Amino acid sequence: MPFPRQRPRRLRRSENLRRMVRETHQLSTDGLVSPIFLRDGKKIRREIVSMPGVFQMSLDVALEEAQQLHALKIPATILFGVPPRKRKNAKGSDAWSDRGLVQQASTLIKKHVPELVVIADTCFCEYTDHGHCGVLDAHRCVINDKTLENLAQTAVSQAKAGADIIAPSGMMDGMVAAIREGLDAAGLMETAIMAYSVKYASAFYGPFRDAADSAPVFGDRRQYQMDYHNALEGEREARLDVDEGADIVMVKPALAYMDLIQRVRAVVDVPVCAYNVSGEYSMVKAAAAKGWIDERRIVLESLTGLKRAGAGIVITYWAKDVARWLK
Repeated sequence: MPFPRQRPRRLRRSENLRRMVRETHQLSTDGLVSPIFLRDGKKIRREIVSMPGVFQMSLDVALEEAQQLHALKIPATILFGVPPRKRKNAKGSDAWSDRGLVQQASTLIKKHVPELVVIADTCFCEYTDHGHCGVLDAHRCVINDKTLENLAQTAVSQAKAGADIIAPSGMMDGMVAAIREGLDAAGLMETAIMAYSVKYASAFYGPFRDAADSAPVFGDRRQYQMDYHNALEGEREARLDVDEGADIVMVKPALAYMDLIQRVRAVVDVPVCAYNVSGEYSMVKAAAAKGWIDERRIVLESLTGLKRAGAGIVITYWAKDVARWLK
């Protein structure tokens, strides 16, 4: 491995990156990350039925979204590709294509909005025809180590396209080390890794699978995502990822897992991210539409709670709303 293995300077490269990982601040836009769902076409802004106010966007519209995020002082976006079904296959090879949606969007955004931090979600569930997060064996189980090879290849492709941060989300053992080695071997030592370290098999992900067209064709993901009964295991996963070279670790979902955010914050010395996931978003939206709750107050209270628990970074579909409310 190239020396040094740990490179804290990766998270100091730009003002927005420094804002995003700042350890101590009140609720502000500094630690917010806004997701963008990418699809083929032009001038497409298709609302996701189960996530009111969230859209799948063609590249041209995604660039406009990125420009709005920057204008609102939101420091980062995380990109999810939603390729057409004809481009999906058993390996999910479109994930590492130089013409992949995440790669094209990364290049476009960094060209026109260079200050915005681009995070590339690095997984295969959106790209495989079976909807699982890696290569399958004859028994329809994900093959861990073969998937690691593909993850490293995907990460290098995304980083070369302009992504500032690689975010592996498949919960494969050794994924951070494999990606770090791949990036370093390609001369991409300054590209950071934000690992989905503590990712539970959760019912809160339902609407996301509509947004990303990523529902598994058979079974579920409990063979690789974590059992929600376990907490010590979450601490261990976070420590393992830091040992392998993660620059940021994530807890997902967020609201039902504040205890895990707090526990992980206590055992690692890197920034902690919480993903305020689709089900959490959609439940509040549905209740607010009925007039049962005050959406703004609920959201600000919830995000403050995540900060209080120890999340310096929050991925949330409310990022733009919060930026406006905080003004």
